[in-house]
Amino acid sequence: MTEPDPTLTHLDQRGNAQMVNIGEKHITERRAVAAGFVRCSAELIERIRRDDLAKGSVLQVARLAGIQAAKRTDELIPLCHTLPLDSIDVELELNEDGVQIRATARATWKTGVEMEAFTAVCAAALTVIDMGKAVDKAMVIENVRLLEKTGGKSGDYFADRDRRNVKRS
Repeated sequence: MTEPDPTLTHLDQRGNAQMVNIGEKHITERRAVAAGFVRCSAELIERIRRDDLAKGSVLQVARLAGIQAAKRTDELIPLCHTLPLDSIDVELELNEDGVQIRATARATWKTGVEMEAFTAVCAAALTVIDMGKAVDKAMVIENVRLLEKTGGKSGDYFADRDRRNVKRS
């Protein structure tokens, strides 16, 4: 048996998944921004624009779903800590190809808020699909990614400085 990689903090000495002990970490301001996109048909985009769907305002309901989901991230992702969010902001923008989603999570705590931002984006995207599926069954969630992360021991991250995260046509 090989020794576990000490940089993989979610593994114990035997290689089993574990929740990271954050007891000794310092409380700092943390911020994470995630984004994603739901590709939609022209018909659905027009119906969203006209606010003409039976289930209500797609963008408003999806925004609220993202906020609600971010607050429950620890219940959805097994190794996430419960953390006190200072804020979660979810923005949805309709364009000619679909719905662009961006979530910004903030917390003053011992661990990062990346998963909360990701969870907000994914829940908002799934809500767009749920509300529009009667019109467009071929919707696709695309390019869910971390745009920024600040605070904490590992330092800051900005996707525009990382060539792997640059959107390719």
